[in-house]
This record gives sequence, C-alpha cells and structure tokens, in this order.
Amino acid sequence: MAGDPMLDTPPPFVRLGPATAVSPLVIAVPHAGRFYPAPIDRERAVAWSVLHDLEDRYADRLITGAVAEGAVAIVATHARAWIDLNRAADDREGSPASPHGRAGLGLIPQRLGGRPLWRHMPDDAAIDARVEALHRPYHQAVSLALADARARHGFAILIDCHSMPPIAGESPPRLVIGDRHGTSTAPWVVERLTDAAQAFELHPARNRPYAGAYGLTRHGSPRDDVHAVQLEFDRRLYLDAMLREPSPALDATADLFAGLCRTILPSGRSETFPLAAE
Repeated sequence: MAGDPMLDTPPPFVRLGPATAVSPLVIAVPHAGRFYPAPIDRERAVAWSVLHDLEDRYADRLITGAVAEGAVAIVATHARAWIDLNRAADDREGSPASPHGRAGLGLIPQRLGGRPLWRHMPDDAAIDARVEALHRPYHQAVSLALADARARHGFAILIDCHSMPPIAGESPPRLVIGDRHGTSTAPWVVERLTDAAQAFELHPARNRPYAGAYGLTRHGSPRDDVHAVQLEFDRRLYLDAMLREPSPALDATADLFAGLCRTILPSGRSETFPLAAE
C-alpha cells in the first residue's frame, strides 16, 4: 500500500533542494514515508490505520518553504512500519535495546500501545537487508549533505523534522525542540529556535517528552561545528480533526517552519555565529 503516487519501488530517500549547499541548513525527514512494501500486508496483525499511526503524517510537506529558500532535504520514502530510520541499526529484538526498543519501537517497530503489530517478526537476515537498502543510504546522504554544508559555510545545522500527537494539558507545547539534553548542538541554536517559537505562540518545550534519537546522536557534533536539533510539531497545526489528512493550515505551518529555519541562518554577510573553535 502506498499512500502517495510513488514509484512501485521508490528509492530509499528523495533529495530536495540545490545540488550544492547554498545554505548551512540540512533537513531530514525520517518518519513521513508512505510507501508500504507488499510483505507488510501479509504480516500485519493490526489494521492499516494502526500502522499509519506510526507515521509523522505528512511532515514532509512542512519543509517546502525552507527548501525553496535554499535548504537541502533528505526525505525517507518507506513507511516507519517497515524500518525506523531514527533508530540505530542494532536496536532490534534480542539485542540490548534502547528505551524505545524496550517499548516496542526499535529499528523494526514491534508494538504500539501494547498491541503486537506483526504475526511474525522478520529474522536478522531480513532486517539486515532493510538496513543495507534503506537505513545505510539514508544516513549516508544526510552525512554527505552536512559535510558539504560545513565545508562551504564553516558550520552545518541539521533539523530532524517530526510531528507528534497532541500533548494534553493547559497551554501544552505545540512544538518540542530536542537536542539530546544539550549534547547534539550548541546552545545558541536552541535559544534562537525557542525565541522564535515563543514569538509564534507555539509554547515550545525542550527535550520533554522528545529529546531526539539516533538521527541527532549520529549526526550532531557541535565540537566539529555540525549541529543537530529535532523539531516535533503538534499534528493539529496542519492536519484535519482526525489527524489523517492535511488541513487548510498546512501552508501556514510550512511558512512557520521556514520562519523558524531563518532564525538560525546568517541574515547577512556581517553576521557570524559562535563556532567550536571560538
């Protein structure tokens, strides 16, 4: 099942934006893929709607404005139900799993809300094949884009774009900024994003309940002037009441995303940002 009119077997990712890094900004979208390989239908133990709940539904459509302004984007094509690109390749059943893996949301999602997703989990050989076909090339593409940006601009910033179910409570955050508790980026990146999100009345939170995962751990290296942050947008900002399809607010939310990106980019030739060497 493919939710979008993609190729029968799409490539592991789509690269958007200029051929070379005109901007230090790279965007990654690991969880918005809507291509479901045929074996999923044979092995699923739940309704399609449950597997769709794993998606960062249409988060790939939030990045259009930022890409138009010069960012490079690496967008996964395959569904998270098939493989989770925001998990380490060894985060799998039977291994010393991460907290996500222990909750059933490791490299191959096993459970959601306590419900088993599959009649049979794939064996190690099948998982290795998915890693080689999808996980490895996706992260290589992100690494190459960041290396190009850093070489051309002196620093690079990765925004890992996600979306989240609504958070309950009074004035809940509409945006969660994750930086792996201060380890994946220099403070000024989070400070600028937080100030902008407050101005946009998004009531931003930092690292709670989402601090970021493998994408930030692998690619963020502030000592080397490569910064990585995760942005989790409340799906009510751009999806319909059922949180299934884009709402009329999608374009405005994409504009908001682009506005957040602008705050962490140089505004002119005279502006410099603090780098590790300083």
